[in-house]
Order: sequence, then C-alpha cells, then structure tokens
Amino acid sequence: MTERRGPPRILCAGGAVQDNVMKVEAFPAAGEKVQASDFVVTIGGQAGNASVAIARLGGSARFAGAIGGHDDAIANWILEKLKAERVDCAHAVRVKGAMSSVSLILLDATGEKTIATRRGEGLTNATPADADAAVDGVEAVLLDNRYPNFMMPIVAAATKRGIPRVLDLDRPAAIDDPLLNAATHVVSSAEAMRGTAGEQDFGAALKKLGATYKGFLAVTAGPDGVYWLDGGAVRHMDAFKVKSVDTLGAGDTFHGAFTLRLVETGDVVESMRFGAAAAAIKCTRFGGLMGAPTRAEVDAFLKERAP
Repeated sequence: MTERRGPPRILCAGGAVQDNVMKVEAFPAAGEKVQASDFVVTIGGQAGNASVAIARLGGSARFAGAIGGHDDAIANWILEKLKAERVDCAHAVRVKGAMSSVSLILLDATGEKTIATRRGEGLTNATPADADAAVDGVEAVLLDNRYPNFMMPIVAAATKRGIPRVLDLDRPAAIDDPLLNAATHVVSSAEAMRGTAGEQDFGAALKKLGATYKGFLAVTAGPDGVYWLDGGAVRHMDAFKVKSVDTLGAGDTFHGAFTLRLVETGDVVESMRFGAAAAAIKCTRFGGLMGAPTRAEVDAFLKERAP
C-alpha cells in the first residue's frame, strides 16, 4: 500500500470510562494508608483511550460505545472530554437509567498500576443504534472484546465494507470466539493471549491460536516488546527503552497508533514499531491518556532511534 493523503478515519468501538488516578511510592498493604503525590481524573477504557491517542496522532477518530444515560454526570463528563480531544461521539449510545463505568487506579514509583473498575449496569447488553452508520466513511475499526454485544454488529458492518478490523484482545476468549475470528488483525495483551491459548510461552500461544485464526496475530508484552506470527514463524520486536513513569493506557495507545499507521501504510511491522514508539512516549508521562503523544513527537522519537 502506498502512502495516502488525509487523516486516517478510524472508528474505536467499546468502552469509555472515567479514570481516577493517584500516584504513590508503593502500593499499600491491606489496611494500610499511604500518601499520594499526584492525582488526576482522566478518560479511560480501551476505546476511549484509543480514540484520544488516534486524535492526538492526527487521525480522525470516531467513538462508538455504551455509556450512561442523559442524567448521568459521569457519562456527560466522558463525552465532554472526548469532544475536547476532537473525537466524534455521534455514535455513542446513552443507556437510559445506567451509569458510566469508573476506575480507581494506583500507580507506584515504577509506573506499574493496580486497577479497580465498576462497570455500570445495563452497559453490557447495549447494542449500536445503527452499526452501518457507525462504520460509514471510516477506513478501519478498532474493537474492544469486553463488550461483545456491541462489537458484533460493528464487526459485521465493517466486514461488509471490507475494511480492516483490529481487535484489542484484552480478556481471554474461546479459540472459536466469533468476534476474534471476524477480525483481520488481533493484537492481544499478554494475559489475554495466555488465557485464550492456554499456553504461558508467547511463541507456543501464538502458534496454537494461529492454527485456527488466519489473520494477523500479535501479543504485546510491555517492556519485553511485541511477538507476532509470520507465516507460522514467531517474530519479536524489542520495546523502546524509556524511564517508565505511568504505564496506564500504554496498551491502548499502542493499539490506536498501530491502527492509524496500518491505514496509512498497510505494513504491520511498520505499524507495530509506530505503536511501540507512541506507547513508550506515553509511559514517560503521568496522567493516563493525557500523556498520549502527538504525531510530531512520535516522528521525532523514531527519527532519533532509526536503525
């Protein structure tokens, strides 16, 4: 695929939540109180995070997902923040009587995180108002497997249009899972890959899942980089070495940046390297997705680290 003109148009479908983040020196033991050195309230959720990352990178981001009803202050806050990042929220579904999801997150001195999330009742069963309209005009969809009822109509509409369907596999799934097998590209978290394949070794897990899944298959392993399947062989790309301050949203930044670059070039290796650079920069900044980089920052980062 040759370089294209205009910003990539990408639909991010799935969850958007409110993240309440505190920075501590170390995680407290049971019953212990600790002092926080910083605090921020920010956008969270796989699709919410990825849409912000794409917009920061110069893409045209569209969000579709279930959030709280019109009387839900948290849902109103989420939409306000997404729109401030230039994310199109016309296909967000307001679930009457529901409250949007909220996360409480602690970050320690190494940038590692511990998370508690309360998902609002009624969001799990929600479906898109018009899946065909949601995917109309976009060049790829990025899907969240935590909301399968919402995702299946979206992936079906995207399949009809023949556009890339990138699945952020963030929780274990059955090998014959219809959402997984309807995706053209699956980029999994380490935990989800191991749980789905039933193998601890990434190479063994990729080969086992790749025996039935026929699209592009990769797993992100944080500071250990990315592993992927290439014609039956397992390949590896090192992560960029940075001083990590906050890993919150790094995976979602990777997925958003990967999908954006995939639309631009069609080259999965180039797209993974671009995603790894965007995620690395994000990890150097506190504040979850508020630390997501711009396109100029990623381009400069890659230029400095050119092979």
